[in-house]
Parts: sequence; structure tokens; C-alpha cells
Amino acid sequence: MTHLAETIDSNKIPIGISSCLLGEPVRFDGGHKNNTYIVKTLGQYMQFLPFCPEVEIGLGIPRETIRLVENKEDIRCVGSKNPQLDVTEKLIQCANDQQIWHQSIYGYILKKDSPSCGMERVRIYKNDQPQRKGTGLYAQQMMKNYPYLPVEEEGRLGDPVLRENFIQRVFIFHRWRKLLNEGAENAEGAEPAKITEFHARHKLILMSHDQNRYRKLGKLVADVSKQETGTFCEQYLAELMSILKIPASRKNHVNVLQHIQGYLKRDLDKEDKNELTETIHQYRKGLIPLIVPITLLRHHFRKCPNAYINNSYYMNPHPSELMLLNEL
Repeated sequence: MTHLAETIDSNKIPIGISSCLLGEPVRFDGGHKNNTYIVKTLGQYMQFLPFCPEVEIGLGIPRETIRLVENKEDIRCVGSKNPQLDVTEKLIQCANDQQIWHQSIYGYILKKDSPSCGMERVRIYKNDQPQRKGTGLYAQQMMKNYPYLPVEEEGRLGDPVLRENFIQRVFIFHRWRKLLNEGAENAEGAEPAKITEFHARHKLILMSHDQNRYRKLGKLVADVSKQETGTFCEQYLAELMSILKIPASRKNHVNVLQHIQGYLKRDLDKEDKNELTETIHQYRKGLIPLIVPITLLRHHFRKCPNAYINNSYYMNPHPSELMLLNEL
């Protein structure tokens, strides 16, 4: 399947995905789990590279279902009817064999509950009693190989907070890798000034996820010019993606909105200030979605431009057509 990397559309963000979620009939019973939201909405901006590890290792369609089983030594993936059918090593090796095209993607959407692809809470059987505590073996090895890669299950994408979190991570990871790719053209790699600019444009987003860790990361960036670029970039990416994986809270969003509001304190009259304060208060109480105070702030900054705020991705984190802020 390494040919997938050669088919990437430069106009879309490449994303790995379980084949069945695109309607491909690769499931054990010859069926699929076509996901309309993924195909029609996310498909506008993401190019999906479908892959089914169970088919790749030769299990066939249709096929006996497999399951994770716990024994004294470890977790094995075996046939549900024929325990002699053991595909544990094949699934792990399958993930390792896909690293060429895994390196070219910016996220991965997995099929939930799958003993090969499930991200979490996959059934593990012990004495024929299941417990939801496992991870699909292909998915587990893939995430071990690429710990910073944004990964999510299709079932969890139904949660507005988790959906926005995943898509936000994909876009930010894509922007970071683009920065590094541009820096690769220079002998010394990414310029410290470009890295500092990247961080500045994402500071408000990081604040909405974890303010303490945002401040810690800021100290790391302050010393970027004193560090070896490659080492710094690895440390920065690890902390960046770790912070972003924490879902942004309503409380933190309120703090960020109030922080942004402070940049308008000399520009708004009393009536506009009161309206903005009340709008943020209504968001805090859960009466309106996040898009409402952000839209109002955009309106004021169009009339009273501020280079830092207008340059921040917090105000425009991803394409408006995805409407992710409408449900937060």
C-alpha cells in the first residue's frame, strides 16, 4: 500500500482512514460503515487514504471475525471461532510496513471497536468475558510509531468537542510540517523567527487548552535561538501536540475571549463594551455557541484592526464551512 503516498492531492490534507468508513465493502461480512459526515463534509478539505489491515494481511472478504484475547503472557488477536487463527504479529508488522505513507499524512480516522483499528475501549476477552480496555493492534503500533499524529475514531467524531479538537490538531500539525518543509530548503533548517511567528499565531489556541502548559511552552520558544534547531523542533512538537490533545474547556475559552476583549478597551464605546461583555457571559452560561462572541469580536477588529489578534488562528482556526465553532 505504499503507493498511496504517491496519489496525494496537494490541495487537500492527506488523512489515513479505515477503508470501511468510506463505504468500501471490506468488513468481515462484506459490508461497510460509510460515514456521510466524513465523506461529504471533511472530504472537502481532506484527502482520505483508505486502508484495511485485516484485508492487507490476507484475511479475505468475507472472513471469520477476530478478537483480542488476554492470556498469561500478553494480548493476542485470534479467530473468534478458531483460536488457532492468530494474526497478532501480522497486524503489528502490517503497521510497520505502512510507515512510508504514514509519514506523509497529518491525521488518521479509525473504526471504533475494531480489534485491528480501534483506538480505545476495544473488547479484550478473558475466559470469554469481555472488558473494554484494549486497543486494536494495527492502531496501537501505528500510534507508537507516530505519537504526535492526530488520531480519532469515527464514533467519537459525533461529539462536537472531540470533533473540533481532532480537526484543529490536523490543521495545526499540517501548518507545522509545512513550516519545517519550507525550512528544509535552508541549510540551517527552520528559522527561529518563523518558529516564533508560528507560536505567536497559535498562542490563543494553546491558552484555550491549558494555560499553565501554554506558559511553559512559551518559555521554551523564548530560547529557540539558543538551541539546536532539530532538537528544539522535536521538543516543541511533542509539547504542542500534547497540549492540543487536551480538549479546550468553556472556562478557558472565556478567559481567552476576555483576553482578546482587552485589546479593544480603548476603541469601544460603553454600549459596545457592555454588549461584548454580555455576549461572553452568555457563552459562559452555555446559552450561545462560541461562534457568536467570536463573530462579534471579528466585527470589532475589522473596524479597529490589531495585527496580533487578526493574525491569530484563534479567530479563524479552520474553514468556516466546517461550522465547528457553532456547536461549542
